[in-house]
Amino acid sequence: MRIDIISCQPDLLDSPFSHSILKRAQQKGLAEVHVHDLRKYAINKHGQIDDYAFGGGAGMVMMIEPIDKCISDLKAEREYDAIVYMTPDGQTLNQNTVNQFSLLHNIIILCGHYKGVDERVRQQFITHEISIGDYVLSGGELGAAVLADAIIRIIPGVLNDETSALTDSFQDGLLAPPVYTRPAEYKGLKVPEILLSGDTPKIEQWRFEQAVERTRQRRPDLLNE
Repeated sequence: MRIDIISCQPDLLDSPFSHSILKRAQQKGLAEVHVHDLRKYAINKHGQIDDYAFGGGAGMVMMIEPIDKCISDLKAEREYDAIVYMTPDGQTLNQNTVNQFSLLHNIIILCGHYKGVDERVRQQFITHEISIGDYVLSGGELGAAVLADAIIRIIPGVLNDETSALTDSFQDGLLAPPVYTRPAEYKGLKVPEILLSGDTPKIEQWRFEQAVERTRQRRPDLLNE
């Protein structure tokens, strides 16, 4: 998979892709992440990529011309399965959407800034609009990192144990059950006996029941769906 991220603050994305699972995925050749500085496509020598909104009002708007040039350059090199715009008014990201994205090959993620992008960008280029929650960030970079992380980690071969991703929260519509590790007892706090029994079918049944109960208590909306 190749993910191209378009940003006017590319340095914000240096760290997320230089460590841990995302770094290993790239080293294994299972994923590529390329960050493109939108200011290289600015309309003048001053690096301008934004302007005042028609009709007035506070805040600047990202211009269509630099974005058009950047996307056109990328599309001249390969076909893209999705062009995603990170925006607070987009579809709220969930595991089902992540699973669908993980089956694609080439994705562009456009990071919004200021008051957002010229609406014509959304009309002309964008195939998916994604939000990571009902709040506003300073820019789309953190959201783009979240989306890329969620996608890359479930690509086959990225995790050492592929079954790990399949048992994560939301994969089966439930929250994950509680987990424990050594020691079996700490300051009087004991691990449930069933987990020490070695009886795999009963352990799996216990985990399922715990997942349902945790979901009922914390996210009953998931059970309703």
